[in-house]
Amino acid sequence: MPRKLDESRRLQRRAEQLIPGGVNSPVRAFKAVECDAPFLVRGLGSHIWDADGNEYIDYVGSWGPLILGHADPGVLDAILGAAGNGTSFGASTPAEADLAELLVEAFPHVEKIRFVSSGTEATMSAIRLARAHTKRKYIVKFEGCYHGHADALLVKAGSGIATLGIPGSAGVLEEVSQFTIALPFNDTEALEQAFSKYRHQIACVIVEPVVGNMGCVPANGGYLANLRTITQRENTVLIFDEVMTGFRVAYGGAQELYGIKPDLTTFGKIIGGGLPVGAYGGPSEIMDLVAPLGPMYQAGTLSGNPLAMAAGIAQLKHLRDKKTEIYPRLEALSAKLVEGVAAAAKDAGVPLTFNRVGSMFTWFFTPDPVTDWDSASKSDPAAFGRFFRAMLDAGIYLPPSQFEAAFLSAAHSEKDIQTTIGAAKSAFTAAKG
Repeated sequence: MPRKLDESRRLQRRAEQLIPGGVNSPVRAFKAVECDAPFLVRGLGSHIWDADGNEYIDYVGSWGPLILGHADPGVLDAILGAAGNGTSFGASTPAEADLAELLVEAFPHVEKIRFVSSGTEATMSAIRLARAHTKRKYIVKFEGCYHGHADALLVKAGSGIATLGIPGSAGVLEEVSQFTIALPFNDTEALEQAFSKYRHQIACVIVEPVVGNMGCVPANGGYLANLRTITQRENTVLIFDEVMTGFRVAYGGAQELYGIKPDLTTFGKIIGGGLPVGAYGGPSEIMDLVAPLGPMYQAGTLSGNPLAMAAGIAQLKHLRDKKTEIYPRLEALSAKLVEGVAAAAKDAGVPLTFNRVGSMFTWFFTPDPVTDWDSASKSDPAAFGRFFRAMLDAGIYLPPSQFEAAFLSAAHSEKDIQTTIGAAKSAFTAAKG
């Protein structure tokens, strides 16, 4: 039965008078799934509540960073403790080095790190740093990978752009985007061809080592190793965008999981317990080019905000101290959930495939394997939309786009998993149309 969303609709109408589309990030408009978006007011553990009092099991988790669940007591205590001493200074605080130490410990190639306020800032800054280091202009990204909304990166960017069905973004100049080379993911031959054509001109390759913005799409076989070999051979900076995967697919991120060390790594909200934060880091040789030591300028008044630092320290310490318990449990529960829903689809005769790496996953409404943007784009968004709406009515909150990854948290229970699989059995009937 459809859930009542009268108050959420009222809030949406009010917001539309004040905010473009009534939202501060486009996917929140729920246009791709053709239904009203609930306005969320509370979260606890694996559950969230909307303004109409409806309760949901949450598989978005603020798009990944809430790996301990909503309102984790340790993270909340850290935020409240920091807030009592002041919310922002625009000056250095001891907590910045404390969080930096945890990141350096977890990611061996990172010797120094710079905090920013978002993943977009992190990737934008890392690319500028790579250009400063190599004195080259061109960058390589991959079709369907989203690295934030910086001009140079909104080229075949998947995710929200794909969800809205638009080709890129108005306002991005050709003079900027001409230096971005977009290649198919998981295609080593295309990579070799690009380096042959732009020999000694490519500053960096930026990649999500597990893509999360055309849905969850892992690298095939030795693709990441080939990528590392080619970039080292060509003296090109390899940037791992671990905004989603860092501390998510493993404590040391995808680079720990796959045994690949990039030159630079970008991080996102998971390092701040879900608060607005990002970071980029790498070896001192490269990082020392950042001002005030070097000529590459980047700054931010709220960088290293004390609330985000405190929340991040609490979350990462908990993950570090409990990683032998948390990550195996996340793996087991995620496998049970993803495979259980896939089995329900098979029983219902609904064409579906899935990808999963740890607690990051996507069900694609296509019968064929998904390995890149071309194969992901063959999914049936209408079938996904029908499935999404049926799951939402059953109290299951999924990403409102076929092209976004879903996430499980340490707060999810066996009961949550069984409830979700049960809801999926009914939802697949709706998905068939």
